Amino acid sequence: MSDPADAHLLIVDDDARIRGLLQKFLLRNGFYVTAARDAGHARRLLAGLDFDLLVLDVMMPGEDGITLARSLRETSDMPILLLTAKGETDDRIRGFEAGADDYLPKPFEPKELLLRINAILRRMPVDAGADLPKVLHLGAIRYDVVRGEMWQGDEVVRLTATESQLMKIFSGRPGEVVSRAKLVEDLGRGGGPDGGGAQERAVDVQITRLRRKIEADPKQPRYLQTVRGAGYMLAPD
Repeated sequence: MSDPADAHLLIVDDDARIRGLLQKFLLRNGFYVTAARDAGHARRLLAGLDFDLLVLDVMMPGEDGITLARSLRETSDMPILLLTAKGETDDRIRGFEAGADDYLPKPFEPKELLLRINAILRRMPVDAGADLPKVLHLGAIRYDVVRGEMWQGDEVVRLTATESQLMKIFSGRPGEVVSRAKLVEDLGRGGGPDGGGAQERAVDVQITRLRRKIEADPKQPRYLQTVRGAGYMLAPD
């Protein structure tokens, strides 16, 4: 989106103190902010309002954040940032597998939350207007590079913010290998608390999710190829 500060955020956290602090902080930084106390409350808000990004606590009573993220991802490409108190990398990987775009472990500095939110929103595709599209063909899939849109026949293929950014990266250099470290850097995930290895594993999860949308057989990818020891490469028709 052209101006992240115009975004409407939904904060979901069962801790009223944290929820209130986050809402005040983000309001001061120019966002429109709505808060929900649990997954059920969030679902009711989502049924009636459109949001640009969801900041979602993982550990909540009843339906937890990962379950809610997985459910929402079935019908929505809204960016999701998870807040988690868990330190194990596997728990964060579960979040990415559920469709989250990023995570932030508690406790965190509000400024880091702001930076991550802005990074995610900048990854959202921008409408390029009436420019003539440049199109890549991936079998039955076609990808409009200018508009950041993916189509299968007459149907739009939904992409998350991270998937959109991956396609933007790969479509800018078709036939060229992009290293995992470079993908981490371009996705704005460098310098995380788990170090480069965990960040690269998170990228691998996103690659797997993207392959499910563009490959006839994701386990034997034709278009988004793994180049052993080097990284990944997009090989359009």
